[in-house]
Amino acid sequence: MPAPIGDLPPIGRPANSALLVAGITTLAQVAACGRRELLALHGVGPKAVRILEAALDERGLALAD
Repeated sequence: MPAPIGDLPPIGRPANSALLVAGITTLAQVAACGRRELLALHGVGPKAVRILEAALDERGLALAD
């Protein structure tokens, strides 16, 4: 498992790398994205998006779409 990035939950190396390349390092930045935008990132799949959505929900946040 890769090292944690900001306050992001563990989502796997490919998804972590994709978010880093996109400049996304916090859940607040994830919340500004839509589901389609995240899934369009090479390395981010449905499982990673579900994990991110659960982490956002715990903090009272949601994806933009």
